[in-house]
Amino acid sequence: MSKMRPYLRLMRPHHYAKNIFLFLPLFFSGRLLEWPLLRQTLTGFAAFCLASSAVYIFNDLLDRESDRAHSVKSSRPLASGAAKAGYACALAGALVCASLALQAAAGGANAMPWLYLTAYLLLNAAYSLRLKHVAILDVAILATGFLLRLAYGAALTGIAVSGWLFLTVLAMSFYMGLGKRRGELARQKDTRRVLASYNRGFLDKSMNMCLTLAVAFYALWAAESGRPAAGGPSRAGGMLWTVPLVMLICLKYSLDVEGDSDGDPVEVVIRDKALCGLALLLAAVIFLLLYM
Repeated sequence: MSKMRPYLRLMRPHHYAKNIFLFLPLFFSGRLLEWPLLRQTLTGFAAFCLASSAVYIFNDLLDRESDRAHSVKSSRPLASGAAKAGYACALAGALVCASLALQAAAGGANAMPWLYLTAYLLLNAAYSLRLKHVAILDVAILATGFLLRLAYGAALTGIAVSGWLFLTVLAMSFYMGLGKRRGELARQKDTRRVLASYNRGFLDKSMNMCLTLAVAFYALWAAESGRPAAGGPSRAGGMLWTVPLVMLICLKYSLDVEGDSDGDPVEVVIRDKALCGLALLLAAVIFLLLYM
Protein backbone atom coordinates (compact mmCIF):
# COMPACT_ATOMS: atom_id res chain seq x y z
CA MET A 1 0.00 0.00 0.00
CA SER A 2 2.87 2.36 0.77
CA LYS A 3 4.14 1.92 -2.81
CA MET A 4 0.76 2.96 -4.15
CA ARG A 5 0.46 6.08 -2.00
CA PRO A 6 2.61 8.35 -4.25
CA TYR A 7 0.46 7.41 -7.25
CA LEU A 8 -2.72 8.13 -5.31
CA ARG A 9 -1.26 11.53 -4.43
CA LEU A 10 -0.52 12.08 -8.15
CA MET A 11 -4.23 11.70 -8.83
CA ARG A 12 -5.03 14.56 -6.39
CA PRO A 13 -8.39 13.17 -5.22
CA HIS A 14 -9.01 16.22 -2.99
CA HIS A 15 -9.34 18.26 -6.20
CA TYR A 16 -12.39 16.21 -7.16
CA ALA A 17 -14.32 18.84 -5.21
CA LYS A 18 -14.11 21.04 -8.32
CA ASN A 19 -16.26 18.53 -10.17
CA ILE A 20 -19.23 19.34 -7.95
CA PHE A 21 -20.01 21.92 -10.66
CA LEU A 22 -21.41 18.97 -12.65
CA PHE A 23 -24.30 18.79 -10.18
CA LEU A 24 -25.35 22.44 -10.42
CA PRO A 25 -27.77 22.07 -13.36
CA LEU A 26 -29.51 19.11 -11.71
CA PHE A 27 -29.52 20.69 -8.24
CA PHE A 28 -30.86 24.07 -9.31
CA SER A 29 -33.49 22.50 -11.55
CA GLY A 30 -35.23 21.03 -8.51
CA ARG A 31 -34.79 17.50 -9.89
CA LEU A 32 -31.86 16.28 -7.78
CA LEU A 33 -33.99 13.53 -6.18
CA GLU A 34 -34.93 11.94 -9.51
CA TRP A 35 -32.80 8.80 -9.39
CA PRO A 36 -32.25 8.21 -13.15
CA LEU A 37 -30.89 11.75 -13.55
CA LEU A 38 -28.88 11.56 -10.33
CA ARG A 39 -27.38 8.21 -11.36
CA GLN A 40 -26.31 9.64 -14.72
CA THR A 41 -24.71 12.64 -13.03
CA LEU A 42 -22.92 10.48 -10.44
CA THR A 43 -21.49 8.30 -13.20
CA GLY A 44 -20.46 11.39 -15.14
CA PHE A 45 -18.91 12.80 -11.97
CA ALA A 46 -16.77 9.66 -11.64
CA ALA A 47 -15.78 9.92 -15.31
CA PHE A 48 -14.75 13.56 -14.92
CA CYS A 49 -12.81 12.80 -11.73
CA LEU A 50 -10.71 10.17 -13.50
CA ALA A 51 -10.18 12.51 -16.47
CA SER A 52 -9.04 15.32 -14.18
CA SER A 53 -6.61 12.96 -12.42
CA ALA A 54 -5.11 12.05 -15.80
CA VAL A 55 -4.71 15.78 -16.52
CA TYR A 56 -2.93 16.38 -13.19
CA ILE A 57 -0.53 13.50 -13.83
CA PHE A 58 0.25 14.71 -17.34
CA ASN A 59 0.95 18.21 -16.03
CA ASP A 60 3.19 16.88 -13.24
CA LEU A 61 5.13 14.77 -15.74
CA LEU A 62 5.91 17.87 -17.79
CA ASP A 63 6.68 20.04 -14.76
CA ARG A 64 8.71 17.60 -12.67
CA GLU A 65 12.03 19.32 -13.37
CA SER A 66 10.81 22.84 -12.54
CA ASP A 67 8.88 21.52 -9.52
CA ARG A 68 12.14 20.35 -7.98
CA ALA A 69 13.17 24.01 -7.64
CA HIS A 70 9.97 24.96 -5.82
CA SER A 71 9.79 25.03 -2.03
CA VAL A 72 6.42 23.23 -1.88
CA LYS A 73 6.04 21.44 -5.23
CA SER A 74 9.39 19.69 -4.79
CA SER A 75 7.57 17.27 -2.49
CA ARG A 76 5.22 16.14 -5.27
CA PRO A 77 5.65 12.42 -6.09
CA LEU A 78 7.31 12.83 -9.49
CA ALA A 79 9.48 15.77 -8.50
CA SER A 80 10.69 14.01 -5.35
CA GLY A 81 11.24 10.68 -7.11
CA ALA A 82 8.65 8.84 -5.02
CA ALA A 83 6.78 7.99 -8.24
CA LYS A 84 8.33 6.74 -11.47
CA ALA A 85 7.60 8.56 -14.72
CA GLY A 86 6.90 5.33 -16.66
CA TYR A 87 4.33 4.12 -14.15
CA ALA A 88 2.79 7.59 -14.02
CA CYS A 89 2.34 7.59 -17.82
CA ALA A 90 0.69 4.17 -17.68
CA LEU A 91 -1.60 5.34 -14.87
CA ALA A 92 -2.65 8.45 -16.81
CA GLY A 93 -3.48 6.33 -19.87
CA ALA A 94 -5.49 3.87 -17.77
CA LEU A 95 -7.41 6.72 -16.15
CA VAL A 96 -8.35 8.19 -19.53
CA CYS A 97 -9.60 4.81 -20.74
CA ALA A 98 -11.61 4.27 -17.53
CA SER A 99 -13.01 7.78 -17.79
CA LEU A 100 -14.21 7.19 -21.35
CA ALA A 101 -15.76 3.86 -20.33
CA LEU A 102 -17.69 5.57 -17.54
CA GLN A 103 -18.74 8.31 -19.94
CA ALA A 104 -20.14 5.65 -22.26
CA ALA A 105 -22.19 4.33 -19.35
CA ALA A 106 -23.36 7.81 -18.35
CA GLY A 107 -23.96 9.53 -21.68
CA GLY A 108 -24.45 6.67 -24.09
CA ALA A 109 -24.94 7.88 -27.65
CA ASN A 110 -25.50 11.51 -26.63
CA ALA A 111 -22.73 13.40 -28.44
CA MET A 112 -22.59 16.51 -26.26
CA PRO A 113 -21.16 14.95 -23.05
CA TRP A 114 -18.49 13.27 -25.19
CA LEU A 115 -17.69 16.65 -26.75
CA TYR A 116 -17.32 18.42 -23.40
CA LEU A 117 -15.22 15.68 -21.81
CA THR A 118 -12.95 15.45 -24.85
CA ALA A 119 -12.64 19.24 -24.97
CA TYR A 120 -11.61 19.23 -21.31
CA LEU A 121 -8.87 16.66 -21.94
CA LEU A 122 -7.53 18.33 -25.09
CA LEU A 123 -7.68 21.86 -23.69
CA ASN A 124 -5.80 20.87 -20.56
CA ALA A 125 -3.23 18.96 -22.59
CA ALA A 126 -2.63 22.13 -24.62
CA TYR A 127 -2.49 24.12 -21.37
CA SER A 128 0.17 21.82 -19.91
CA LEU A 129 2.23 21.75 -23.10
CA ARG A 130 2.26 25.45 -23.95
CA LEU A 131 -0.72 27.65 -23.10
CA LYS A 132 -0.03 27.90 -19.36
CA HIS A 133 2.85 30.22 -20.30
CA VAL A 134 0.56 32.71 -22.07
CA ALA A 135 -0.77 35.43 -19.77
CA ILE A 136 -4.57 35.91 -19.62
CA LEU A 137 -5.09 32.83 -21.80
CA ASP A 138 -3.85 30.66 -18.95
CA VAL A 139 -6.52 32.06 -16.62
CA ALA A 140 -9.16 31.82 -19.36
CA ILE A 141 -8.41 28.10 -19.73
CA LEU A 142 -8.73 27.57 -15.97
CA ALA A 143 -12.12 29.31 -16.08
CA THR A 144 -13.18 27.28 -19.11
CA GLY A 145 -12.54 24.11 -17.15
CA PHE A 146 -15.31 25.06 -14.71
CA LEU A 147 -17.66 26.00 -17.54
CA LEU A 148 -17.04 22.64 -19.21
CA ARG A 149 -17.95 20.89 -15.96
CA LEU A 150 -21.19 22.87 -15.82
CA ALA A 151 -22.01 22.19 -19.48
CA TYR A 152 -21.12 18.51 -19.11
CA GLY A 153 -23.52 18.09 -16.20
CA ALA A 154 -26.26 19.85 -18.16
CA ALA A 155 -25.66 17.72 -21.26
CA LEU A 156 -25.80 14.48 -19.29
CA THR A 157 -29.25 15.27 -17.91
CA GLY A 158 -30.67 17.36 -20.74
CA ILE A 159 -31.30 20.24 -18.35
CA ALA A 160 -30.80 23.75 -19.73
CA VAL A 161 -28.54 26.09 -17.77
CA SER A 162 -29.84 29.56 -16.98
CA GLY A 163 -27.88 32.33 -18.68
CA TRP A 164 -27.42 34.11 -15.35
CA LEU A 165 -26.09 30.93 -13.71
CA PHE A 166 -23.67 30.43 -16.61
CA LEU A 167 -22.41 34.01 -16.20
CA THR A 168 -22.12 33.57 -12.42
CA VAL A 169 -19.89 30.52 -12.87
CA LEU A 170 -17.90 32.30 -15.58
CA ALA A 171 -17.17 35.39 -13.45
CA MET A 172 -16.42 33.38 -10.32
CA SER A 173 -14.14 31.03 -12.26
CA PHE A 174 -12.11 33.96 -13.56
CA TYR A 175 -11.92 35.34 -10.03
CA MET A 176 -10.58 32.03 -8.70
CA GLY A 177 -8.10 31.71 -11.56
CA LEU A 178 -6.79 35.23 -11.03
CA GLY A 179 -6.63 34.59 -7.28
CA LYS A 180 -4.51 31.51 -7.94
CA ARG A 181 -2.08 33.58 -9.99
CA ARG A 182 -2.01 36.22 -7.24
CA GLY A 183 -0.98 33.64 -4.67
CA GLU A 184 1.62 32.17 -7.00
CA LEU A 185 3.06 35.61 -7.70
CA ALA A 186 3.99 35.92 -4.04
CA ARG A 187 5.28 32.36 -3.65
CA GLN A 188 6.85 31.13 -6.90
CA LYS A 189 7.59 34.12 -9.10
CA ASP A 190 10.97 32.71 -10.06
CA THR A 191 9.72 29.21 -10.91
CA ARG A 192 6.66 29.92 -13.11
CA ARG A 193 7.38 31.74 -16.35
CA VAL A 194 3.94 33.29 -16.92
CA LEU A 195 4.08 35.16 -13.61
CA ALA A 196 6.56 37.59 -15.13
CA SER A 197 3.63 38.97 -17.16
CA TYR A 198 1.46 39.68 -14.11
CA ASN A 199 1.63 42.25 -11.34
CA ARG A 200 -0.26 42.68 -8.10
CA GLY A 201 -2.15 45.80 -9.18
CA PHE A 202 -3.55 44.21 -12.33
CA LEU A 203 -4.58 41.05 -10.51
CA ASP A 204 -6.27 42.96 -7.67
CA LYS A 205 -8.31 45.15 -10.03
CA SER A 206 -9.28 42.22 -12.24
CA MET A 207 -10.29 40.11 -9.25
CA ASN A 208 -12.45 42.92 -7.88
CA MET A 209 -14.19 43.27 -11.25
CA CYS A 210 -14.88 39.53 -11.54
CA LEU A 211 -16.10 39.18 -7.96
CA THR A 212 -18.47 42.13 -8.36
CA LEU A 213 -19.84 40.63 -11.57
CA ALA A 214 -20.23 37.20 -9.96
CA VAL A 215 -22.36 38.56 -7.11
CA ALA A 216 -24.42 40.70 -9.51
CA PHE A 217 -25.03 37.78 -11.86
CA TYR A 218 -26.02 35.54 -8.94
CA ALA A 219 -28.46 38.16 -7.67
CA LEU A 220 -30.03 38.37 -11.13
CA TRP A 221 -30.28 34.58 -11.28
CA ALA A 222 -31.90 34.53 -7.83
CA ALA A 223 -34.40 37.19 -8.88
CA GLU A 224 -35.21 35.26 -12.05
CA SER A 225 -35.61 32.02 -10.08
CA GLY A 226 -38.01 33.73 -7.70
CA ARG A 227 -40.47 34.73 -10.40
CA PRO A 228 -43.70 32.74 -10.42
CA ALA A 229 -43.88 30.18 -13.19
CA ALA A 230 -46.68 30.49 -15.71
CA GLY A 231 -49.85 29.05 -14.24
CA GLY A 232 -48.53 28.51 -10.73
CA PRO A 233 -46.48 29.80 -7.77
CA SER A 234 -42.70 29.68 -7.75
CA ARG A 235 -40.97 27.13 -5.53
CA ALA A 236 -38.01 29.48 -5.15
CA GLY A 237 -39.69 32.66 -4.01
CA GLY A 238 -37.18 33.09 -1.20
CA MET A 239 -34.10 32.68 -3.38
CA LEU A 240 -33.23 36.38 -3.11
CA TRP A 241 -32.59 35.82 0.59
CA THR A 242 -29.57 33.72 -0.36
CA VAL A 243 -27.82 36.72 -1.94
CA PRO A 244 -26.52 38.12 1.39
CA LEU A 245 -25.17 34.67 2.24
CA VAL A 246 -23.40 34.47 -1.12
CA MET A 247 -21.89 37.90 -0.44
CA LEU A 248 -20.58 36.68 2.94
CA ILE A 249 -19.04 33.61 1.29
CA CYS A 250 -17.37 35.76 -1.37
CA LEU A 251 -16.01 38.16 1.24
CA LYS A 252 -14.61 35.30 3.34
CA TYR A 253 -13.06 33.64 0.30
CA SER A 254 -11.59 36.97 -0.79
CA LEU A 255 -10.11 37.51 2.67
CA ASP A 256 -8.36 34.13 2.43
CA VAL A 257 -7.14 34.53 -1.14
CA GLU A 258 -5.79 38.02 -0.58
CA GLY A 259 -4.07 36.98 2.62
CA ASP A 260 -1.40 34.34 3.20
CA SER A 261 -2.67 31.82 0.66
CA ASP A 262 -1.41 30.18 -2.51
CA GLY A 263 -4.78 30.96 -4.08
CA ASP A 264 -5.70 27.40 -5.03
CA PRO A 265 -9.52 27.25 -4.66
CA VAL A 266 -9.64 23.75 -3.18
CA GLU A 267 -6.86 24.45 -0.68
CA VAL A 268 -8.51 27.71 0.36
CA VAL A 269 -11.87 26.07 1.04
CA ILE A 270 -10.45 22.99 2.77
CA ARG A 271 -8.34 25.03 5.17
CA ASP A 272 -11.10 27.45 6.17
CA LYS A 273 -13.73 25.69 8.31
CA ALA A 274 -15.86 28.83 8.53
CA LEU A 275 -15.93 29.09 4.74
CA CYS A 276 -16.88 25.40 4.47
CA GLY A 277 -19.65 25.97 6.99
CA LEU A 278 -21.04 28.94 5.06
CA ALA A 279 -20.96 26.99 1.78
CA LEU A 280 -22.82 24.07 3.37
CA LEU A 281 -25.35 26.47 4.88
CA LEU A 282 -25.97 28.03 1.47
CA ALA A 283 -26.48 24.58 -0.08
CA ALA A 284 -28.89 23.62 2.71
CA VAL A 285 -30.92 26.83 2.37
CA ILE A 286 -31.23 26.45 -1.41
CA PHE A 287 -32.18 22.80 -0.98
CA LEU A 288 -34.97 23.76 1.43
CA LEU A 289 -36.21 26.46 -0.92
CA LEU A 290 -36.25 24.19 -3.95
CA TYR A 291 -37.26 20.85 -2.52
CA MET A 292 -39.43 21.47 0.54
